[in-house]
Amino acid sequence: MSEHLQIAILGAGGLSGLELLTWLRRHPNANVRHVTSERYDGMPVGRLLPAYQGSSLTFTGHDIDVAECDVAFLAVPNEASLEWVPRLHGDGVGVIDLSGMFRLQTPELTAKHYKLAPEESWLEKAVFGLAEVFAEQIATARLVANPGCYPTGALLALWPLGDHLKKLNVPPVIDAKSGVSGAGGRVEKSTTNYVDVNENLKPYKIFQHQHQPEIQLYLAQQGYPEEQLGDIIFTPHLLPVNRGILSTIYLRFSEPIEEAELRKCYQDFCADKAFVHLLEPGVMPDLKAVAHSNHCVMNLFRHEQGQDWVIVSAIDNLVKGAAGQALQNMNLMFGLAPSTGLV
Repeated sequence: MSEHLQIAILGAGGLSGLELLTWLRRHPNANVRHVTSERYDGMPVGRLLPAYQGSSLTFTGHDIDVAECDVAFLAVPNEASLEWVPRLHGDGVGVIDLSGMFRLQTPELTAKHYKLAPEESWLEKAVFGLAEVFAEQIATARLVANPGCYPTGALLALWPLGDHLKKLNVPPVIDAKSGVSGAGGRVEKSTTNYVDVNENLKPYKIFQHQHQPEIQLYLAQQGYPEEQLGDIIFTPHLLPVNRGILSTIYLRFSEPIEEAELRKCYQDFCADKAFVHLLEPGVMPDLKAVAHSNHCVMNLFRHEQGQDWVIVSAIDNLVKGAAGQALQNMNLMFGLAPSTGLV
């Protein structure tokens, strides 16, 4: 590997793509070679992002050759990822895909929730890019499926439970609230325009959100007994803010658990993680604490009888839930410190 990674961002004009550009400008080992956007084709990047003033980097259309790049980020619609991944793989380019196409491991599950499906062989090649959990696998991957923003906040909050997941006697209830940029706000439409969102709060896609199976699939790998307890309950809500996801997760265990015991599970998980933090007892996670950062903050709250618990986590959906985690994955893939270029 050369001193600088040669990078392409396909779909760089969307919210996640622009966030990637912003962070890559600060990355000491990154050289962005290609940025594509049909909307901004021909426009200098510096016209949108002041950090690129004076740079010759210019948006192009999607019909380009990126074979000389080390890695390509796909911030494109699902169907475009299906087309790009085989081509990039054939050119020897590593891929970090921010779409949902390669997250769910089977064509059947992907087709059910995304109405499209890759061939099974591509799903077998893909590694789920939850950086704090699957770092070892990501380090040798050539195709990383960047997690969804809601699953990132929920899984980081639930993964430290470990064997305690088997002590649940009802499914977890995940009540998650997202800013507009994490809830379909990439395009202007009736559900995410200013008049509809401002001064409002509402749930959406109840029992139908494509991130529910993603959360459950990987939580089952950590021991969640889905055959006994059934599906986790996940309800997303749209907040009238630009960015951030706050997840409030309700748990009931079959027997009381001491606070020190459960907090130790989280302390052990967070001990060697640069971006995941358990707050001091009683401190409430909130969106401002993580805005414009790659950090996840969380805390545990125990009912006095010890069986009922609430876990709260907060992330920035555009950073830890998208571009920042994608850069973590790039760092892991190319042998850099996971925190390189991130704060």
